[in-house]
Amino acid sequence: MTTNLTETPLTVVAFDWVPPFAQGLVRDLRVRWALKEAGLPYEVDLLAMGTQGQPAHLARQPFGQVPVLATGETTMFESGAILWRIAEASGGALLPADRAGQDRALSWVFAALNTIEPPILMLQQAGRLAVDKAAAETMEGEIRKAIERRLGQLQAAMEGRQWLAGDGFTVADLLMASVLRNLRNTDIVAQFPKLDEFLGRCTARPAFTEALEEQMVPFAENAARYAAE
Repeated sequence: MTTNLTETPLTVVAFDWVPPFAQGLVRDLRVRWALKEAGLPYEVDLLAMGTQGQPAHLARQPFGQVPVLATGETTMFESGAILWRIAEASGGALLPADRAGQDRALSWVFAALNTIEPPILMLQQAGRLAVDKAAAETMEGEIRKAIERRLGQLQAAMEGRQWLAGDGFTVADLLMASVLRNLRNTDIVAQFPKLDEFLGRCTARPAFTEALEEQMVPFAENAARYAAE
């Protein structure tokens, strides 16, 4: 029997602190945002940074990552899967009513995760992990071209509409906006006016603001403790 998210206590597992470059981008933000859009109450279980490889956490997230959504009976991991289940339980807040619209939303969810996000993550990692500065600059240039090509295609697909899967905001928009936010320290999204406007519409939503503020609170509260370690 499928767990009904509207009838069971929900807990989001998230880190109690992350380095500044990741703050505001950790993927539990997506889950908090979706739950707030869906009107589903939840609690947060903060996982101490450095303990994610311990058996208790690996039992619910085999890769030692966050987020995890615990429903009391089961746990889910991977933000895309969690968001889809929340969307199904949202009473229409995050999914179109018609099957064709739902199929479009699902396609765009996978597009955000499988087509748009990978080169963006590569760009983030190239700058942080490269040892050879010249090689890093060359790599970043090529990755940037790949991102710009994909964003150009995404902007073309959004011609004449505000949202990805229908006439209103859905889980597809939430996830795509979450992915685009990973470019916040670059000027890339600003090169695509329709995407820049789209991202602004999404992040202006009260549920996003509340979710972001909520995620940032423990980071600030725990910063001094981690600095001392």
